[in-house]
Amino acid sequence: MKAHPMVGDSLLAGAVALFDVLIFVARVASPADEPPPWYVNVLIVVGVVVPLVFRRKYPIPAAWVVLVVGIPHSALQLGVAALSATCIALYTLVAYVGRRPALLYAVANVVISVVQLGIQSNTTGTWLVSTTVSILSIALCWTLGEFAGARRAYHAEVEQRLALLEVERDHQAQMAVAAERARIARELHDVVAHAVSVIVVQADGAAYAIHSQPELAERAVKTISATGREALTELRRLLGVLRSEEAGEERTPQPAGTQSLSELAERVRAVGLPVRLEIVGDVDDLPAGVGLGIYRIVQEALTNSLKHAGPGTKAVVRVERTNDEVRLNIADDGRQSVGTLVGVSGGNGLIGMRERALVFGGSLDAGPRPGGGWLVHARLPLAVD
Repeated sequence: MKAHPMVGDSLLAGAVALFDVLIFVARVASPADEPPPWYVNVLIVVGVVVPLVFRRKYPIPAAWVVLVVGIPHSALQLGVAALSATCIALYTLVAYVGRRPALLYAVANVVISVVQLGIQSNTTGTWLVSTTVSILSIALCWTLGEFAGARRAYHAEVEQRLALLEVERDHQAQMAVAAERARIARELHDVVAHAVSVIVVQADGAAYAIHSQPELAERAVKTISATGREALTELRRLLGVLRSEEAGEERTPQPAGTQSLSELAERVRAVGLPVRLEIVGDVDDLPAGVGLGIYRIVQEALTNSLKHAGPGTKAVVRVERTNDEVRLNIADDGRQSVGTLVGVSGGNGLIGMRERALVFGGSLDAGPRPGGGWLVHARLPLAVD
C-alpha cells in the first residue's frame, strides 16, 4: 500500500460507498421510507467518495469537492459517506498539507454542518446532539492528523539525517583514501627518487672509471646492485601493504632512529657526497611516525643535494631534539638553486618534505644559503603527555 497509495485509497473509498449502498438497500426494503431514485443516490455517493482516491495526490481540491458534494448528500440523508469523507479529507489536510488550509476547511465544515443540521432537525435537542457529534468527529480527525503529520515529519527528519550521515561517511572515506594515496605516493617518491639518484651517479662514475680504474667501477656497480635491492625491498613492502592487510603478515621495519640515519649518511657518502651527521639528544625513542618523517626529510634533502649540487659538494645534517620538538638542518655548499630544483624535479621533493612536516604540526623551509649552497630547516613538534 505504501508503494501504491491510490490502491489503498480506492479500497477506502469503496468501503465508505459500501455503507451507503447498504443503507440505500435497507431504505428500499422499508415500506415506511421512500429514498431518492437509485441513479441520484449513486451519482451523489460516487461524487463524494471518488475524490478520496486522489486525496494524497491532490489533497486540497479533493477535500473541497467532498465538502461541496456532501451538501446534497447530507440534505437527502443518503447515509454516512459525507461525514466519513469530510473527516478523512480533514485528516489528510492536517497530515499532508498544513494547519492553515486544514483550519479553513474545518471552519467551513462546521458552519455548513451547523446550518444543515439546524434546517433538518425537528427539535433543539436533536440539533445539539447532531452538532456535537459532528464537531467531535472533526476534532478526532484533526488529532489523528496531527499525530500522523508529526510521525511523518519525524521519519522524514530521520531519513534526512541518515542520508547526511551516509554522505559524510562517504566523504570521510574519500578523504581517508586520498590521504592514504598521498602517503603511499610520498613513500614511493622517497624510495624511488633516492635509489634512482644513487644508481645514476654510480653508473656515471662507473662509466668513466671502467677502463682507468676498474676497482672503482666494480665498487660502483656493487653499490648500484645493493641500492637496487634495497629499493626493491621497500617497493615490495609498500605493495604488500596495498595488496593485503592480514594481521599475521610480516612487515619490514620502518627506518627511524640514530642507526637508520647513520646508515643513510653512510650510503650517501659511498656514492660520492661527503656527509657529516650531527645528532643532539636521544632520537631513538621518538614516535614511529615522527622518526619516519625525520628519516624521509633527511633522505629527500640529501637526494636533492646529490642530484643538483654538483661535484665537490659537502653536506651537514644536524638533528637536534629538545623537550618539545625536533629540529632538522640539512645544508650543503653546492651550486643548486630554486630554479634548478623545481625545473628538474618538478618540486615534488620539496612538497613531500613540507607535507611530512605539516602532518605533525610542524614547518619546513628550504632555500639557498647566503654564502652559497642549499639549506633545509624543519621543525617537528612532539606530542606532550
